Amino acid sequence: MRRTFGVVAIFLGLAACQPRGEVRIDPAAAALGTVETVFVGTTRGETPATGEEYGRARSEVTRFARLDVSVPPDRKPGAIRFTPPRRKPDPQTDFVTTKEISYPEPRAFRDDLAGALRREGRGRREAVIFVHGFNTTFAEGAYRLAQLGHDLDLNGVLVHYSWPSRAHALGYVYDRDSALFARDGLEVLLRQVEAAGAERVLIVAHSMGAALTMETLRQIAIEEDQPVLDRIEAVVLISPDIDIDVFRAQARRVGPLANPIIIFTSRKDRALALSAGLTGEADRLGNLTDVAELGDLDVTLLDTTAFSTGAGHFNVGNSPALLALLGRIGDVDSVLAADQSARTGLLPGAVLTVQGATQIVLYPVAAISGLQR
Repeated sequence: MRRTFGVVAIFLGLAACQPRGEVRIDPAAAALGTVETVFVGTTRGETPATGEEYGRARSEVTRFARLDVSVPPDRKPGAIRFTPPRRKPDPQTDFVTTKEISYPEPRAFRDDLAGALRREGRGRREAVIFVHGFNTTFAEGAYRLAQLGHDLDLNGVLVHYSWPSRAHALGYVYDRDSALFARDGLEVLLRQVEAAGAERVLIVAHSMGAALTMETLRQIAIEEDQPVLDRIEAVVLISPDIDIDVFRAQARRVGPLANPIIIFTSRKDRALALSAGLTGEADRLGNLTDVAELGDLDVTLLDTTAFSTGAGHFNVGNSPALLALLGRIGDVDSVLAADQSARTGLLPGAVLTVQGATQIVLYPVAAISGLQR
């Protein structure tokens, strides 16, 4: 019983007392902030009791929307500020929706998305699909993608898959079931993106959304739909809340992709430590320490432990230093090809390769300078 109360207390602590993200519309915010357009596919249903159009309820029909999100000028990279309830948004500091569109049917969504892709020009028509994690509202997932798109200056069109999280610190079991429920919806979205003319697709999935993503890719592989898999340029899993044996089975069934699956890990991820405790395991994929456990898979582990603060469950998006470093993520290939003694800048720590798997330890710039002296 004490352990149960302890887990509950820690989950509530991780949730903190910050205002939750919700869609607040202010067209005038576009004049102050930088507007990022986020296309959305969702299996969230309407919640009449609260008036939420996209709430915790599960919808068997995948619906489509678009949010134009103003990223405020007064913020640090990685930071997202939501407007507290009953207060008017401040577009100088708050993430605000300047325009919201709910598409009446998939064709309208696909046509709008196709237009955005065509504006990227032939050869550059890439879609970046973000799949949010545990305890996330509709707005929080969309705003997080807008933040990542802005801070990392991502090329391509931003697409968010919003699955029906309960958005509550104690909704872990509900969210795990919802992630399984939402597999078909993500597959529907991937097919819509392909039909809209995306030449390449980058999937970025966080936490429980990583489990959903791998299950969906496995499902597509079982259906032998190779054209969809061939469009996927890369899969990036951030703090993935996945059992390691389950991931191994998923990855083997999906088979080779265009590039290795990139997995961001942290040994100080408190949320994943709790998840491991709840499931009776030592580790989850997102806090794996021994790359040899994945040696027979084509994966790259990026250890972000040195950037961990707080719960350490979204280092990639929250750390200004890590965001700056990731702006040079293209250096990974050259670093892996270089001799150990020639490595500088991006990856000064240990680079360990076991068969097809590679583990890279990332360090802040201050640590890099110290190591190179």
